[in-house]
Amino acid sequence: MSKASEVMERLLQGEQVEWVKLGEVTTYEQPSKYIVNSREFCDTPNHTSNIPVLTAGKTFILGYTCENEGIYKAAEKPVIIFDDFTTDTRWIDFDFKIRSSTLKMITSTDETFALQKFIFYWLEVQSSPEKGSNRRQWISNYANKKIPIPPLHVQEKIVSILDTFTELTKELTKEQQARQTQYEYYRDKLLTFEDGEVEWVKLQKIARLRNGKDWKSLSEGDIPVYGSGGVMAYVNSYAYNKPTVLIPRKGTLTNIFYVEQPFWNVDTIFYTEIDIEQINPKYFYYFIKSLDLMSLNTGTGRPSLTQTVLNKLKIPIPPLHIQQEIVDKLDRFNALANSITEGLPREIELRQQQYEYYRDLLLDFPKAA
Repeated sequence: MSKASEVMERLLQGEQVEWVKLGEVTTYEQPSKYIVNSREFCDTPNHTSNIPVLTAGKTFILGYTCENEGIYKAAEKPVIIFDDFTTDTRWIDFDFKIRSSTLKMITSTDETFALQKFIFYWLEVQSSPEKGSNRRQWISNYANKKIPIPPLHVQEKIVSILDTFTELTKELTKEQQARQTQYEYYRDKLLTFEDGEVEWVKLQKIARLRNGKDWKSLSEGDIPVYGSGGVMAYVNSYAYNKPTVLIPRKGTLTNIFYVEQPFWNVDTIFYTEIDIEQINPKYFYYFIKSLDLMSLNTGTGRPSLTQTVLNKLKIPIPPLHIQQEIVDKLDRFNALANSITEGLPREIELRQQQYEYYRDLLLDFPKAA
């Protein structure tokens, strides 16, 4: 007997599972009443009138609005948000407004028969052969999918187990956010100097900015190609092979990278030839990372930085041994907050894998005859 069959047998204990069309046990609502009117957003979610605005894609929370009309009160009545085109599914239990019309609201028609949270977990494991096809998925596909409906007490047990896993992940994520805030506080504190405490020099005195080049004529290899979004490809040649800081020229200006291995960079990102007799490359990285480079944006459309603007940046230069001490401290903080091999990010990843394993196992009901 397979693991899934054993789990199902223990859950059901001989009770039957009814298979019905998803559209028969749910309502599907267009969010027109909850679409945000203004394109202006409140700056931060620090006031009770600031309501999250949901959008399609990975961004999901586009911003926060101060509009106080047309709000869906999900804190009182949670809802399943379903993206009609990507089929992404989310459980929402906080008040919101919506920007994207591809997001739809799904609710159970009768929670004494089909728990809404059970429907949500089942939807999470569904895959569509038409996913990403730019075709409305609910009406053409998902409403006709057959969902297993076990007895209510079985649904409640499955929901309870999976809720426990998701709560653990939420707690770890909150802790990671707290550590990230703590890391940024200590980083800024360590990189703040009193007047006259250290010498401040222009960036052009300690590092030379170098443009990137096209990589498409290169052969495939194991050298990473960096753009402003991160690694784009791997090639067989490198542009530079010493420790450096990569600073975006166009695009996402906050994506700053510290690289010690050989790499290639394209024209959307600068690399820096750093004078290591004056400044520790990792210290240089941490300081640049602490700056608000978006405030230096010179682009009218796509965000842009120029060498002229960057070269005028003032960099504090304490003695090299002090720079190294700062680097050592920030490396430790950074590992706890952001490392994917140690610290909380790794723990969150493992918890998510564990959750997905048990979710798939608990929802693997035997197909209807």
